[in-house]
Amino acid sequence: MPQRVIPDVRKSVVVRASPLQCFEAFTQRPADWWPPSHVLLRTPRIGLAIEPGVGGRYYEWDAEGNEIAWGVVLEWNPPHGLRMTWRVDGRWQSIPDDERASEIEVSFTPAGPGQTRVELAHVRLDKHGPDAERIFQALDGPSPGETLQRFAEVV
Repeated sequence: MPQRVIPDVRKSVVVRASPLQCFEAFTQRPADWWPPSHVLLRTPRIGLAIEPGVGGRYYEWDAEGNEIAWGVVLEWNPPHGLRMTWRVDGRWQSIPDDERASEIEVSFTPAGPGQTRVELAHVRLDKHGPDAERIFQALDGPSPGETLQRFAEVV
């Protein structure tokens, strides 16, 4: 029996800010909008950052200096968007590398005077293998979803 094709999960929100302001808030201030329940560390997270440019990590750290990378930046295209790997398995634990990691695509598109449409897409979910369906079910829901809702409130 062939494996089911796992569709992309796309969510969007329109915010009152320019694409550049959105790109900067997304990449320079992730701790301001990242859902507090989205943590890979086993200890309380004290920081979260996205290193600018292709190859940069996005990662979190705790008070003891332990770090876990959520993934790496694959495309860096200010103010239009970025693409990153997503190193999370179906039990919401860290994957140590990108071999089984899906990807996140984020785009910032003008949507009228002073407004930007922010789209966040989880793509290539099939790379999660047996966990792909479980991850799809968890991510697929009404737009904008918790992450973009928090982002819209910050921007």
